[in-house]
Amino acid sequence: MASRAADTRGQASTDIAGLEPLTTVGGRWPAMIGAVLTLAMIGGLLRELFGQGLAGLERSVPHDPRFYLCFAALYMSLPTGDYVIFRRLWRIPIGGLVALIKKRIANEVVFGYSGEAYFYAWARSRAKMVAAPFGAVKDVSILSAIAGNAITLAMIAIALPLGRELLTPDQFRIVLGSAAITLALSLPFLLFSRRVFSLPRTSLWWVFGVHCLRLIAGSVLIALAWHFALPGVSVGMWLFLAAGRLLVSRLPLVPNKDLLFANFAILLIGQDRTLSELIAFTAALTLLLHVVLIALFSVHAVVTRKVA
Repeated sequence: MASRAADTRGQASTDIAGLEPLTTVGGRWPAMIGAVLTLAMIGGLLRELFGQGLAGLERSVPHDPRFYLCFAALYMSLPTGDYVIFRRLWRIPIGGLVALIKKRIANEVVFGYSGEAYFYAWARSRAKMVAAPFGAVKDVSILSAIAGNAITLAMIAIALPLGRELLTPDQFRIVLGSAAITLALSLPFLLFSRRVFSLPRTSLWWVFGVHCLRLIAGSVLIALAWHFALPGVSVGMWLFLAAGRLLVSRLPLVPNKDLLFANFAILLIGQDRTLSELIAFTAALTLLLHVVLIALFSVHAVVTRKVA
């Protein structure tokens, strides 16, 4: 009995230690990682914006304010979906939405999954809020990829018969090969789910559902935004193109995805110059919003530190 009580006390002290803030030099590594990735985000944004982004902003600008409302909702759909997930898993405060926006920016302008590293560092530095964040961050990230693959495969099944005549034989084979690879990449996580995932099965299905809803909402929002920019094209056609955009973005064997999507869209609706400028403007506006938000977050952090 005494030995069991000692083991229980030892386990309890270990759990409490996992919840206490880190105070050693090694414990400051989450803040250091966050700072390094923030600087990398700023550098990547400046390179992208002044390299190609400004060219898109200098071209045709949509005048319908509904385009910008849909664009803003589209931009926030990813971090908002992640916030809903981590709010349920960890009860994170509204301030966690800022970290999730930075997570998105890092993934897009630094390198793949650097955003997950940033968000893990953010969560680990708040050890009172969550003791072991790695498992949840890993599970949510994997499920995001699986949800994207599932939606992509569903869109291939729907769109490929409709657009078969628009593809050359080589392009058709590439799409089929990419679909096979997409399915193959998801199968190991599904077959060995008990060893891969840390969250309970009910939580995993809920997270997967949130990701699917977020992806569908994103496709609808980009279709509406483009419709308001080019009202001569029907919403239904834009929805079809939005599905194609998501499909092309997930295909692993396609070298220049933006160019392929632009060519596919031009084949369907024409207006090659106008459509190319709209796609360029959308990409450039995303980069500009990245820059504005990172600047605001940085100023807020400096002001908050001085006040503290």
